[in-house]
Amino acid sequence: MPEGYLSNPLMLIINSLVGAYIFVLVLRVLLQYTNADSRNPVSSFIIKATQVPLKVLKPIFPTVKGLNLSAIVLMLVLQMLIGFLAMRGQPNVWVVFIWSLTELISTIINVFIYSIFATVILSWINPGAHNPVVSLLYRITAPVLTPFQRLIPPMGGIDFSPIVALLALQVLKMLLLPPLFALI
Repeated sequence: MPEGYLSNPLMLIINSLVGAYIFVLVLRVLLQYTNADSRNPVSSFIIKATQVPLKVLKPIFPTVKGLNLSAIVLMLVLQMLIGFLAMRGQPNVWVVFIWSLTELISTIINVFIYSIFATVILSWINPGAHNPVVSLLYRITAPVLTPFQRLIPPMGGIDFSPIVALLALQVLKMLLLPPLFALI
């Protein structure tokens, strides 16, 4: 039986589960940073899903200026775990750290990109509806969209700031990630 026969499906499962938890941690950091309503059912789920490990890390890594450092450290540690598992053998800690940091930055930018897309589509489909997920999406996108909305006011009732914000996020990824990957 080849070595990769069982290890590849196992890596897929581990990567998917840990990646999903990292995504939930990213949402927790963003929702906490934007002061989202913790009574929202989605926020409540995210808080409960991340409460146990963060309670342990919180005394060591407190929240500073709205950024939950314990969640950020946990995201980095989990991403590094995936890196160590993916790079079998004797991986270099520095390489795994830089790779993990780059992956986390990419994930955070992608969360903003997908959230902006979702809010745009939802504004076309059902613009006035109140939904717990929709209100959280608007909270998540506010730090990115607000500066662009100040620069580009709506023209004829159409808001072009999401398009410019999406372009800026893509440019940010193109400028930020390749130099980090080059360090590896």
